[in-house]
Amino acid sequence: MQKQFIKNLVLLLSLNLLIKPFWILGIDRSVQNTVGDGTYGIYLSVFSFTFLFTILLDMGITNFNNRNIAQNKHLLSKHFTGIASLKILLSAFYGVLIFVIGLAIGYRGQHLYLLGWIGVNQVLLSFILYLRSNISGLLLFKTDSFFSVLDRVLMILICSILLWSGWLPAPFRIEWFVYAQTLSYLLTMLAALFFVIRHSGSFKLRFHRPFMLMIIRKSLPFALLALLMSFYNRLEPVLLERMLPEGIGNVQTGIYGKAFRLLDAGNNISLLFSVLLLPMFSSMIKQGQSVNQLVKLSFGIMLSMSLVVAVLAIAYSNNLMSLLYGLREGESIAVFTYRIDQSATVFRLLMGSFVAISTTYIFGTLLTANGSLKTLNIVASIGVIINVAINLLLIPGFQAIGAAWASLGVQITTALIQFLIARKVFSLRFGISFWWRLVVFIILLFAVAFGSLLLPFDWKLNFIIAAVASFLLVFLTRMICIQNLKKLMVSAQELT
Repeated sequence: MQKQFIKNLVLLLSLNLLIKPFWILGIDRSVQNTVGDGTYGIYLSVFSFTFLFTILLDMGITNFNNRNIAQNKHLLSKHFTGIASLKILLSAFYGVLIFVIGLAIGYRGQHLYLLGWIGVNQVLLSFILYLRSNISGLLLFKTDSFFSVLDRVLMILICSILLWSGWLPAPFRIEWFVYAQTLSYLLTMLAALFFVIRHSGSFKLRFHRPFMLMIIRKSLPFALLALLMSFYNRLEPVLLERMLPEGIGNVQTGIYGKAFRLLDAGNNISLLFSVLLLPMFSSMIKQGQSVNQLVKLSFGIMLSMSLVVAVLAIAYSNNLMSLLYGLREGESIAVFTYRIDQSATVFRLLMGSFVAISTTYIFGTLLTANGSLKTLNIVASIGVIINVAINLLLIPGFQAIGAAWASLGVQITTALIQFLIARKVFSLRFGISFWWRLVVFIILLFAVAFGSLLLPFDWKLNFIIAAVASFLLVFLTRMICIQNLKKLMVSAQELT
């Protein structure tokens, strides 16, 4: 079982690290470079708007089903059709809601057209996640790993043809990007559905009201938390596009999206770390064991690695933005420089947010494992209030940069609150030496990153030198040590 755990973890991480970064930095970035900031800004705003309400498609059902099937595999054939029927009703409710709210906030024409297709995509993705919860619940981890990247692989293939084959006579349109996602999600969903039906034996929709109400009642606290967190994590693009004058709002949303794309890529990796920690924390809390050492170890790993990524990104922000979003055809050097400077400023602020977000994957996961959902919902509510207030104050004057400041402010605040609550609830003590090592590490990290800018080489070589030196610092300052990493893996294996 231990070997199975390690093999499946390595497979899942390898597939996601190989496919998803290429999707975000290769395809998604190329689409924005092709269609322009304004057009992409419309897409990002509508996508972020639909994302705000995606918890209504799930209501925590996926997590509940995963745990339930893993413990009671014989219930697959009984619960599969009932939950699928419930998700169809939730999808209809979700579709009506986003259109009503979309009309209320002024969506018309292209916005409404994109809203319809992107809404369909969110529904298809929700069904894929539900079907995957059945597959992983059956402990078919290799199959689940395959389905976890199948949609992205299909999107990469389709978009690569649309972007670079030269087979199409017309210029690439943002609608094609959305259609490619729809086709990829649909094919993945059908493949996963066929696989699950083979194991469940049948598929017949049935709307059993008591069963549906029971599922919703159990999942409501998780649903509320996810809804609140999606608001203070994804609200900025919507507010930018809606609050600023037409034309300006689209472009500023696109500028924000350039920086957020890299933040999102980093968050995907941090999220995988929290997936490993949740069952470990849950098991230790249930058995009455102290979580102090595991929290200290995981916090040290997550904080040091996120700091390395963030500080290097901050130091080389202009270079990275220039590399990813180069000079456009017919664009003057002055306009290009201004555009890159704006994107780099937003990027620096969001990478500060990345450090705070990464720590919430430790302490938020710990509180979730403890069942402290009421506390987490209160913290998330505070985050939403702070986020909206700062955005309303800063966006009119500072545009995308103001939205980035809002993100930084809310992420630091919620991360600090979660840390203080977890520290009190679990009596966490890391020791004075841990904090001194952290201070020394941060000082040396900034010295290495910004000092490397003075090296007489091409910036790419300087960046590589700084990255290698920074990762060495992690071990030299003992923020991470090999022995503790082995302890973490042993703890994970014991759960399996």
